[in-house]
Amino acid sequence: MKALSISQQEFKRRRQLLMAQMGENSLAILPSAPIRIRNRDVEYPYRQDSDFYYLSGFTEADSVMVLIPNRKHGEYILFCQERDLTQELWHGRRYGPEGVCKYFGADDAFPINDIDDILPGLIEGRERLYYAMGCYPEFDRSILNWVNQIKAKARSGSHSPGEFVALDHLLHEQRLIKSAHEIKLMRRAAEITAKAHIRAISTCQPGMYEFQLESEILHEFMMEGSRSHAYPSIVAGGDNACVLHYNDNAMKLKKSDLVLIDAGCEFDLYASDVTRTFPVSGKFKPAQKALYQIVLDAQIAALEFVKPGCHWNEPHEAAVRVITKGLIDLGIIKASLKRAIAKELYRPFYMHRTGHWLGMDVHDVGEYKVNDKWRIFEPGMVLTVEPGIYISPDYPCASKWQGIGIRIEDDAVVTKSGHDILSIGAPKTIADIEALR
Repeated sequence: MKALSISQQEFKRRRQLLMAQMGENSLAILPSAPIRIRNRDVEYPYRQDSDFYYLSGFTEADSVMVLIPNRKHGEYILFCQERDLTQELWHGRRYGPEGVCKYFGADDAFPINDIDDILPGLIEGRERLYYAMGCYPEFDRSILNWVNQIKAKARSGSHSPGEFVALDHLLHEQRLIKSAHEIKLMRRAAEITAKAHIRAISTCQPGMYEFQLESEILHEFMMEGSRSHAYPSIVAGGDNACVLHYNDNAMKLKKSDLVLIDAGCEFDLYASDVTRTFPVSGKFKPAQKALYQIVLDAQIAALEFVKPGCHWNEPHEAAVRVITKGLIDLGIIKASLKRAIAKELYRPFYMHRTGHWLGMDVHDVGEYKVNDKWRIFEPGMVLTVEPGIYISPDYPCASKWQGIGIRIEDDAVVTKSGHDILSIGAPKTIADIEALR
């Protein structure tokens, strides 16, 4: 597993690319993610801020990164916790300022407790300050405090930045295009997730609870080297599959149910996101099979447009056409295809988009439109393709359709000639799913 870890050379290349875009006489400040309290003295499992990790590879809390292009004494500065053997006995090893220079490539490092004394001096005299305002309100206040300290000394010749620039735009555009090594990590995450879905499909039995099926997924994640899911797993049997963000996962599965599982692991802070829908009994009923095939055909049609030169909305348009026509053919929508699409008559059954960017965050960074036009796909972009049909148990239609929710989701990377499905290992044809069961 460790062979897949990103090298310090790649982290350095990322920092250099960002600083080249920042330009002269500027600096960027990035705080680590704060520790969050779950209840009383119990903390949520710590997960580093994605932007911070993307540029450093450093996973300790209570840290701040500063990037200063062309600074004589070093461009990359880290503030971090000092070594403290007593604290380390309770909470684990720290690298300390020396360690972050030695192992994480920092040009300079200081104790985090000294930041109020040192950082204003680094900010002073810079024309532009790059920072993601609004992400961490507490740290926002520190930034404003440091800048105001400099402004208060204006009569003494101190000069505060005249321009505050959102760091998000530059950095998130950079993160949108994945490197070859990032794609390897995401491929590994998708492979683990595919195995977990196979395990769930293979072990599912009538009478199991949704959370028992969820436990099979989490077991496979950890046995394969992932320490965490990328998001809370959705295990939705029967009517629950019509609730898009259902995650109670507490109902007993019935033989007649379809079960929708939307689950993905995180591997070295890179996410996967895969959905499969299958019959608890092992065999699709005719109505389930008819709707499932429409969703599968919609995904296949959408994937045809995941390639360089196509724009972001084309996969969605393709999925909408197939789903709408399929629902018309089944008599669930009663209108012509042209009118049904123009009036969005499909929306009660297909109310979400066909995908989203994927990367370190499960809903990853990157704009979907550029200059008010849908973004054109480029090699290295990674996205989900996830059409679905959801017919509420209360929708006025034939009872055989009611309470059926189906989604099929895969992770795809745009290549020079088309796309590569990272989650290809998870079966999705009706024949393959029934063969597993």
